[in-house]
Amino acid sequence: MSSAFKPEQARLPPALALPTPPLTKFKIGLCQLMVTPDKERNIKHARKAIEEAVQKGAQLVVLPEIWNSPYSNDSFPVYAEDIDAGHDASPSTAMLAEVSGRLRITLVGGSIPERCGDKLYNTCCVFGTDGKLKAKHRKIHLFDIDIPGKITFMESKTLTAGETPTIVDTDVGRIGIGICYDICFQELSMIYASRGAHLLCYPGAFHMTTGPSHWELLQRARAADNQLYVATCSPARDAGAGYIAWGHSTLVGPFGEVMATTEHNEDIIVAEIDYSMLEQRRTNLPLAKQQRGDLYQLVDIQRLDAHCRL
Repeated sequence: MSSAFKPEQARLPPALALPTPPLTKFKIGLCQLMVTPDKERNIKHARKAIEEAVQKGAQLVVLPEIWNSPYSNDSFPVYAEDIDAGHDASPSTAMLAEVSGRLRITLVGGSIPERCGDKLYNTCCVFGTDGKLKAKHRKIHLFDIDIPGKITFMESKTLTAGETPTIVDTDVGRIGIGICYDICFQELSMIYASRGAHLLCYPGAFHMTTGPSHWELLQRARAADNQLYVATCSPARDAGAGYIAWGHSTLVGPFGEVMATTEHNEDIIVAEIDYSMLEQRRTNLPLAKQQRGDLYQLVDIQRLDAHCRL
């Protein structure tokens, strides 16, 4: 006897309906930046890149992972900022707040090393068009990898893992935030889709070992699986750095199609997002209606706990 399909039970609590976004079409800017050991230079350079993306029509701008600091365990404690204290304690986020408010844009501010008490985090800040901090995502999955002869890197030596998925309503829609290695874990993207995300943004710095094989593959998979947009932003490649980024910042559409991408050099690309494509793709290929809730289930622990407390 075959089981009855129960798609409404495939996600617990049930998936939220896709909210109506504040606008249907807009342009996103991805700023692939060359990062140096000079923090002040990095901050000024990022500001200039944001301004250039906005001049090209971007209403949402995304920066790379760890754009104010070299990507190394030695550098994280030195370049870390107290984001909650703000102002002089966090010149990087002070710049992001100022430029987002001045230019009236939504800004996914890549990530920087964050100091909170005696802990360090890899943290992405999202600023609204009023220049105010709307969300702060701490990298949930730390990048600990050991491929002999290729790469050994252990973020957990210095960084603490974040504990909370981050989804934020903005003037350009509902955005789910991940950082780099977070993209490897499809459950996080499924949670964001269940919470009604239109777009997932992953500032990231995939390495020369994992980048060629996994970077585009994972972006397209997260977009196609969840039928939403995925945007990534990487540092530019610096062959002389201790950690060499793959580059290739990309926008992927809800059918898994690459809509815009860079190469490995410093670059700014601006591309259009059209949210009407989400409903079209979900009608063409109704994955949500075909899920086997009788056989498997994704449980969003955070939402479930909140629901149980009601």
